[in-house]
Amino acid sequence: MASPNGSLTSNPASPAARPRLDPKEAKSSVQSLAKGLRVLEAFSRDADEMTLSEIAAASGLDAGTTFRMLNTLVSAGYVARIPESRRFRLTLKVLDLGFNAIAHQDLRAIARPLLQALVDEVSEAASFGVLEGGDVLYIERVRAGFTRLGVDIRIGTTIPAAVTSIGRAILAFLPEHRLERVLATPPRHPMPAPKVPDRATLEPALAAIRRDGHVVERSAITPDLRLLAVPVIGPDGWATGAISVVAPATQFSDDDLKSRALAPMLATANHIARAQEAVGSTSAIAP
Repeated sequence: MASPNGSLTSNPASPAARPRLDPKEAKSSVQSLAKGLRVLEAFSRDADEMTLSEIAAASGLDAGTTFRMLNTLVSAGYVARIPESRRFRLTLKVLDLGFNAIAHQDLRAIARPLLQALVDEVSEAASFGVLEGGDVLYIERVRAGFTRLGVDIRIGTTIPAAVTSIGRAILAFLPEHRLERVLATPPRHPMPAPKVPDRATLEPALAAIRRDGHVVERSAITPDLRLLAVPVIGPDGWATGAISVVAPATQFSDDDLKSRALAPMLATANHIARAQEAVGSTSAIAP
């Protein structure tokens, strides 16, 4: 970082303070990404606005590489050029990366004991998901004992929202402008099957979920499983996430699964919503 007299002062992101990759590790790393992160790390509370040369010095990169990294970060929205100046600053988009991660950790801490209690009551696996872009992000899952059912959905899995029961339970309780935005966002990992339904096909299903307050159906991904999903409704009346319970389709009809799990799931969803409100934690797309 440059001091007022133009000399460089100590900076935690300086080249000397930054650990270097082992040569073997470097072969399996993306060096351009690492350089971009070094540019971001060059900014600090004491150096929130810098020129290209100051960023190059703080990141340990040459001016040409720094220029290319800055142009890329500006285009991606993580760095902004200060008008009528040769200086740069970070944007709030950088903060979103950290805030989203913190929010999801808070949600996991809220959801896990409640999901565990639900699984203890219904003896079937349960999941909690939120929307992230056009996908459902599974941020907590509790199995029923050691049983594995079909596709093993793991924490961190993303699936196009319109494909999943848990995703449609959320989509049904979004304001129109947010629903349009979610459906217009490409999924992070497009799936060859099942096909994401178009709006004309999806709307009757969402209308039924709004009417019933839940969705129960065979899994579109693993047909031998039956899923029941209910939204977690925030104080504004819109969904902040959803929970689902999964059971073998050969052992449970729709009515069987609802009779066994719907009432405790609705209670669990209400508990999660109240806990979210108490700690001020929301889903990734909350306004």
